[in-house]
Amino acid sequence: MKEKVQEILNEIRPMLQRDGGDIELVDVKDDGKVLVKLQGACAGCPGATMTLKMGVERLLKEKLPEVKEVIALPAELAEDSCCS
Repeated sequence: MKEKVQEILNEIRPMLQRDGGDIELVDVKDDGKVLVKLQGACAGCPGATMTLKMGVERLLKEKLPEVKEVIALPAELAEDSCCS
């Protein structure tokens, strides 16, 4: 499933990059949680939660029903992917 998630994120990426941001796939858990790291302008943007939930999460769930939630990790946690 991780490859499919990455393909979908690659489709979304140009829209985020247009606004000076980006998204990095950190992990896909067995329980359907997708862990990502927001980068660039997205990392500090007040609208990042809306983009994540209404944009990224909605699209992933539409295309991959096994995705249950998309979680943005703080940069320091994303480095070592320590979250469960």
